[in-house]
Amino acid sequence: MENKIKLLLVEDEMTLAGIIKDTLDGQGFDVTLAYDGRQAVEALKQLRPDIIVTDIMMPVMDGFTFVEHLRRNGAGIPVIFLSARSAAEDVVRGFELGARDYLRKPFAMSELIIRIRGLLERYGDAQRTATTLFTIGGYTFDVGKGTLEKDGQVQVLSGKEAEVLHYLVRDMGKTVSMRNILLDLWGDDSYFNSRSLHVFIAKLRKKLSGDPSVTITNIRGVGYRLQA
Repeated sequence: MENKIKLLLVEDEMTLAGIIKDTLDGQGFDVTLAYDGRQAVEALKQLRPDIIVTDIMMPVMDGFTFVEHLRRNGAGIPVIFLSARSAAEDVVRGFELGARDYLRKPFAMSELIIRIRGLLERYGDAQRTATTLFTIGGYTFDVGKGTLEKDGQVQVLSGKEAEVLHYLVRDMGKTVSMRNILLDLWGDDSYFNSRSLHVFIAKLRKKLSGDPSVTITNIRGVGYRLQA
């Protein structure tokens, strides 16, 4: 019998939480429910979920604080944020904290299930290459851990930074289509998502700036090229 996918759902709206849990249980997931970030932290002491779906605005501990705690403790579990908040700053902050996807309320349950399965598929690919190390100039990029190391100094990348860098390093020296990055990592190539991608490229350039031989070049209208 195939093992069920373990999912931690963090949602303070009890009616919505019940609907999501019942639906996902019916789709073969093993759902553990927490009603705020503090409960979620406690749940993680006993549970190692395959994926986390969390609201942002919650009492006691909000979703941003919960995910900050999660990443500080080294957990690389993929996270999807749910929120009625749609400001660009909130979306970018969510990705910076390590979220892998962001779904605005209200949403269709079918869309949430598609996002979860798509994220698990991508994350599964990353897990299979978790022991793969890439050399980027003077840096060592550990895909599984999401870290960059140079001269004994380790930088921890956010989830989205690691995904983008992995996408570029697999074809180092070649131009990678911006549209392909957006479709594969964001799910669509909208203008808003392209701006978000530019932000993460800028962050990666800064983190790789310790080696002048490493460059990420913007090929206008086409994509990006990582060289070392």
